[in-house]
Amino acid sequence: MTQHETWAALRAHWQELSDLGGIGALLGWDQSTYLPRGGSAGRARQRALLSGLRHARATDAGYGRLLDAAGALDLGPVEARMLAVARRDFERATRLPGEFVRASAQHAGESYAAWVEARPANDWARMVPLLERTLDLSVQRAGFFPEFSDPMDFFVDASDEGMTATQVDAVFAELRAALVPLVDAVAAAPAPRMDFLAREYPIATQLRLGEEVGALYGYDFARGRQDLTAHPFMTRLGARDVRITTRAQLADPTDALYSTLHEVGHALYEQGVADDLLDTPLGGGVSAGVHESQSRLWENLVGRSRAFWAGQFGRFRDAFPEQLNDVTEEEMFRAVNVVRRSLIRTDADELTYNLHVITRYELERQLLGGSLAISDLADAWHAAYEANLGLRAPSHVDGVLQDVHWFSGGIGGVFQGYTLGNVLSAQFYAAAQAANPDLDGDIARGEFGRLHGWLREHVYAPGRTFTPNELVQRATGQGMTAAPYLTYLRGKYAGLYSLS
Repeated sequence: MTQHETWAALRAHWQELSDLGGIGALLGWDQSTYLPRGGSAGRARQRALLSGLRHARATDAGYGRLLDAAGALDLGPVEARMLAVARRDFERATRLPGEFVRASAQHAGESYAAWVEARPANDWARMVPLLERTLDLSVQRAGFFPEFSDPMDFFVDASDEGMTATQVDAVFAELRAALVPLVDAVAAAPAPRMDFLAREYPIATQLRLGEEVGALYGYDFARGRQDLTAHPFMTRLGARDVRITTRAQLADPTDALYSTLHEVGHALYEQGVADDLLDTPLGGGVSAGVHESQSRLWENLVGRSRAFWAGQFGRFRDAFPEQLNDVTEEEMFRAVNVVRRSLIRTDADELTYNLHVITRYELERQLLGGSLAISDLADAWHAAYEANLGLRAPSHVDGVLQDVHWFSGGIGGVFQGYTLGNVLSAQFYAAAQAANPDLDGDIARGEFGRLHGWLREHVYAPGRTFTPNELVQRATGQGMTAAPYLTYLRGKYAGLYSLS
C-alpha cells in the first residue's frame, strides 16, 4: 500500500470505530431518557452485543498491521500524535478479552436497570450482589495491566493520562487542609435568604431558560438537544451530534439551571474540537479532569458569579414574575452560592463539593485494595460522611445509592476527575482573564464570546493532540496547580460571608 492508501485505510477504520461508539452512546442515551421499563433487559443485550462488535474491530489484527505500517510513514506532528494515541488505545484494547468486554457491558446495563428501581425504593440489598460483580470486573480489568501495581493507578491513568493515584492523593490532601477550616468558618456565618427558591417554578419555563443561557454560552442546538433524565450527562452520538440532559424540581429552579449549564460546559468542549480531528483518535476531550474543568467553569466560575446575575437576573425575573417579585439580584446571587453541608454530591456547593468527591475516591481505594467489602460499603459510607461532612444520610437513597457511576460502569478512576476539574477550571479561567481583561464586564453584559473563543482555541480545538499535562502547560503557562482555585474560593466566600 502507498502512504496515501495506508493513511486512508486508517482514517476509514477510525471512522468506523467512531460510528460504533456513537451507536453505543445512542443506546445509552435512550436508556437514560425514553426507554420503557420493559425494554431494559433487551437493551442490556444490545449494548453488550455492540460493545463486543466494537471491541473486535478495535483489536482486529488487520488494524494492528495498519498501525505498524503507518509507523514507517513520514507524518506531521498532529498525524504522529494521532497514530501514537491510536497505538496506545489499540494496545490497551487488545489486553481485554472479547468475552470480558461483552460480559462487562451486559452487566453494566443490567446493573443500571436495577439501580433505577432500587434507588427510589431504598433497596440497597438488591444492589449488593450486582455491585460485588462490578467490583470483581473492575479488579479483573486492572489485572490485565500488571505494570500498574495499584489498581487505582490504572484507573486514574486511563481517565487522566500520565497521572497517578499518589498525585491525586497529594492534591486531595492540600484541598482538604484548606477547605475544612474555610467550610467551618462559612458555616458559622449567618445564612443568606433562601425562602424564595422553595416556591413553585413551572418546569417548562425552567428548561427554556436553561436552554436560552446555554445558547448564549455558545452551545449549538443545531448540533445537539436537551432532554430530562434522573442523573444529568452529556454524550456525543456523532461528530456533530452532542446532546445534554438535565433534571428539574418544581420547588427549586436552580437545580435545572445549573444541571444544564454544567452539561453545556461539557458539550461546548465536544462541539469545539477542530473539525479535522473529528472521527479520529484525537477527536474528543483529552481527559476526565480537563473535561470536568469546562463543566465546572461554565457552571460555577461563570454561572454563579456576581457578573452573571447582573446580566441574567432580569431574564429570570421576567420569566417568574410572581415567584421573584420580592427578590433582589443580590439576594439571588447569595442564594445560589449558599454554603451548607449536604448529603448529595450533585447538589453540593463549591466549598463542600470536593469533600463529597474525596469521600468516594477514598472508598474506591479501599474497595479496590481489598480492605473494604461491598457488604460493608453502606456502613463505611455513613462513617465517612460523618467524618468529612458531619452528616449521616437517613436512608441509602441519599447515601450509597445516590450516584449512578458504580451502578452503570465500574469502580475506580471516575470521581477524582471531578475535583481535578475544579482545580483546573480556576486555572484555565485565570489564564483566560489574563489574556482577555474585563471578562466580568462581558459576562455582566451577557456576552460570552471572548471567553468561549479563548477556551475553544486553547482547550477545545486541540482535542487529544496534547497530553493533559501538555495542554494545561500550553494554555496556562504552568503545570496543574491548586493555587488559583484556592485563591478563587477564598476571595469569593470571604466576600460573601464577610470573613477576615
